[in-house]
Order: sequence, then C-alpha cells, then structure tokens
Amino acid sequence: MTDPLLRHFRMLASYNRLANRRLYDACARLTDGELKRRRPAFFGNIHGTLNHLMVGDRIWLARFSGEEVPSTGLDAILYDGFAELREAREREDARIEEFVAGMDEGFLAGTIRYENNEGRLLEDPVDLLLPHFFNHQTHHRGQVHDMLSGTDVPPPVLDLHRAMRP
Repeated sequence: MTDPLLRHFRMLASYNRLANRRLYDACARLTDGELKRRRPAFFGNIHGTLNHLMVGDRIWLARFSGEEVPSTGLDAILYDGFAELREAREREDARIEEFVAGMDEGFLAGTIRYENNEGRLLEDPVDLLLPHFFNHQTHHRGQVHDMLSGTDVPPPVLDLHRAMRP
C-alpha cells in the first residue's frame, strides 16, 4: 500500500500541472503588453509572477535533489517571451510529476539542508518543505488569477476538486 502522504503529493503534482495549464490557457489570450503591464503584485505583473513561479520551482526541485542552487533573484525573468515561458512551464510540470512519482517514504522522513536566498543555512523536514513547495505555487497562481480579473480575460476555475475531476 502506498503511503497516504505520497499519494497526496502525487495528487498535488498532478493538480499543479492541470492548474498551470488552465492558467496559461487564459494568459495566452492576453497581449504581451497586458502580460507585462504593471499591476499591484509582488512581482509587478502577470509575466513576472509566472517567471517567479518557475524560479521557485527550480530552486526547490534542485534542493530536493541535493543539487547546488545558483542564486538568481527571486524576481528573475528567465523567459522574456510568453511562448517560451509556457513551453518551459510544461517541461517543469512534467519534471515535478516525475520527481514526486519517484519519491518514497524514506525521502519523506528526511530533512533538507539548504542555503536560502538571504544566505542563511537552514535544515527543514521534507514533510514541511513539500507542502510549502505546493502551497507556494497555489499562492502565486492565485495572484495571477486576481490580476486576470483586471483584464478582459476571465480567470479560469482552479479549484482542486474541479481541476482533478475527469
């Protein structure tokens, strides 16, 4: 029998992919100017927030894999064009699902030692960091969802129970 936490995180990885697909489908209907228009948000606009999600996901996946994480600013624009950002997002979401599919109970019981972006050395339990990872995604998707409300494009339904329904 599979550990309930493993099943839960696998579901969240699948939800992440589905929610991102819906969000990117909506964002694809915006012009480049609308995507990059200054809005009241941590990362300045829709495009900046989508890039931040990519930065965060790459940092955390590297930490989970025991890799060194090169310090980029959390507001780095990894992809200036929406089409290339979308392609990278799809690859990253597949990578997240693959990583989570390969996790086992031993990994969940472990800790991760890492240096945060402020240069502090930290060690936290994996069963705290994985929920943070998925919560971080949901948090910033919510910001993009809100910013879409200020455009002519209706924000998509991102409710977990609706996105996961066949």
